[in-house]
Amino acid sequence: MLEKLLALMERRDSFVLTTHDPADADGLGAQMVMARLLEGRGKSVRILNGGPVPEQFAFMDPRGVVERWDARGTAAERAALIVLDTADENQLGQARELVGRAREVFAIDHHEAKPGSGMDGIVDASAASTCELAVELALAAGASIDPETAFAAYVGLVYDTGFFAYPKVGERTFRVAGELVRLGADPAKAHGLLRQSASTKALLLQQRALGSLMLHRSGAIAAQVVRREDFDQTGAASGDTDGFVNFPLRSRETRVSFLVKETPEGKVCCSLRSKGALNVAKIAQELGGGGHLNASGFKSDLDVDATAAKTLAKIMEHMEAQ
Repeated sequence: MLEKLLALMERRDSFVLTTHDPADADGLGAQMVMARLLEGRGKSVRILNGGPVPEQFAFMDPRGVVERWDARGTAAERAALIVLDTADENQLGQARELVGRAREVFAIDHHEAKPGSGMDGIVDASAASTCELAVELALAAGASIDPETAFAAYVGLVYDTGFFAYPKVGERTFRVAGELVRLGADPAKAHGLLRQSASTKALLLQQRALGSLMLHRSGAIAAQVVRREDFDQTGAASGDTDGFVNFPLRSRETRVSFLVKETPEGKVCCSLRSKGALNVAKIAQELGGGGHLNASGFKSDLDVDATAAKTLAKIMEHMEAQ
């Protein structure tokens, strides 16, 4: 895998890094690692994402290096594009335009391959996170990772593994985590910023989400809905729903949980989580999205209620097929 990345760096001197929109901690952390690697090789690097850094992850970019893609810019025409934490251009939001403008497109991702994505690069579905994969590549290439970058990568790794709780976590994950701690990452700080920094508005929003909780198939399926008016009435931000979908999985009866959200801007999306063998990545792919075996999501053109009904029907279909 490293040989493909080294060959890319031999071919190009200018790079643009992007990730899915909205960005999450894994995508952002992997961007920081790749930027460090490329800059250490004397390359020109810009990080251009489809949207701004979500508020809950702003601490990962203390120097403000992540830019929002502006179609009037010309950097992409001179650069190779590295897409991190997805190999699907449909997940890039407005930054999707970069794919057509770049001289070359290269993906680094750890999600299960989505049929027809067609993006060349390094896709390793056995990796627990893209940060894990990016750190391995950077270290193998001889990159020097500073404490700030190590912290961002550690945050991305623990975010995408549920603090080492998800099925793909193994010796490889802990080896990378240990190396990042050695390089300066602070695990307690990461936990505090990710899990103990929610606003009171976020708590009020979660109260509303739990108030919408519906259980199906004797509790095996848990469904929550967050509507636009819930954001309006609590003052919470779209990113404040982070982690809400995981809460019902605390029940031993619940096998799959999903949350349908109508953002303050009126966009509808759905997050799915499961435990055990139920593959929610396949469910999300059939609904236009993607992700991991136990964690995935998709965007919807339907309203909240229709999206919830369609998601529930699709989950039941997959459960019955098992």
